[in-house]
Amino acid sequence: MNPHVIYDNEDKIFKMWYAAGETYEPDVICYAISKDGINWIKYKGNPIFLPNKNLLSFDSFKVGACDIHKITNKKYLMFYIGYTDINTAKIFVVESENGINNWKRSNKPIIKPTKNKFDNDACYKPSAFYDSKNNRWLLWYNGRAKEVEYIGVAFYYKY
Repeated sequence: MNPHVIYDNEDKIFKMWYAAGETYEPDVICYAISKDGINWIKYKGNPIFLPNKNLLSFDSFKVGACDIHKITNKKYLMFYIGYTDINTAKIFVVESENGINNWKRSNKPIIKPTKNKFDNDACYKPSAFYDSKNNRWLLWYNGRAKEVEYIGVAFYYKY
């Protein structure tokens, strides 16, 4: 579920990252490639991104719904959902040199639920866009309070 596809001009190939796992919410993030955007080959080393092994982290239960950006030939950013439990989700960002492995992660989310707001219970399904004019990322996401969902936007300035 929640696939994210880019066409890599340097490698001349489509790259897809997607969430996989059980039906209610995904467990891990996987990777596949395609020459034509129709026929896909799953990466033999899947899954490429797992929940954080640090049980004190906010993304130690499940991970999913990623949004990937190739920043340079040696740097990919991944915005993703990290689950603390089945109902609590936060958004994180990690980086990798190849978009497949050796992700540099932090235990700190970049977006987390805000008490008594539209995203009181969960923040998930990120979609990011780099605004080069203002040197910032715009990050749209779903926010949930009980059973009601909304779309919010946040700004991220680190990269």
